[in-house]
Amino acid sequence: MLVLASFLVAGCGTKVTRIDADETTDLSGAWNDTDSRLVAEEMIADALSRPWTSNFAGETGRAPAVIVGTVRNFSHEHINMNTFIADMERALVNSGRIEFVASSEERGEIRAERVDQDLNATEETRNEAGQEFGADFMLKGQINTIVDADGDEQVRYYQVDLTMISLADNRKVWLGQKKIKKLVENGKVRY
Repeated sequence: MLVLASFLVAGCGTKVTRIDADETTDLSGAWNDTDSRLVAEEMIADALSRPWTSNFAGETGRAPAVIVGTVRNFSHEHINMNTFIADMERALVNSGRIEFVASSEERGEIRAERVDQDLNATEETRNEAGQEFGADFMLKGQINTIVDADGDEQVRYYQVDLTMISLADNRKVWLGQKKIKKLVENGKVRY
């Protein structure tokens, strides 16, 4: 009995297998890390291939500075927008053709640090207020979904729309769109 009980307990344990972060793993059909990465990669390639970056650089002699505005999740499920935005920021900055300025939340923390430096740092190491770099464009967007289900089959359609807007004159200089469609066959369909 003791041997049988030990086998039962051992069979109930959790098994963890490490996999490559770029490996496609889609367990539920919901938005996942692969969807986030694929959308970010395609949007980045599209944004960098359009003339708005070279037009701005030609007019000003420098790379455009971008700030991320609101990217809204209007889908039927929870989507972590921070990982998606971070993927886009990292690749755009690393391209050398775009600069990003800190978000309003990040700026608040940085400004508080400058105030602290004014009071506590030496004159040689203090960073002065009023030296911030202003953004030229704001990146905004949204994710929408449509779910069509019948019985144990479900089609999940995701549409990601991003817009780059000039802060100088409100012109939309780039519109990006990526669509993902998944067929989910499951004995227990979840919404």
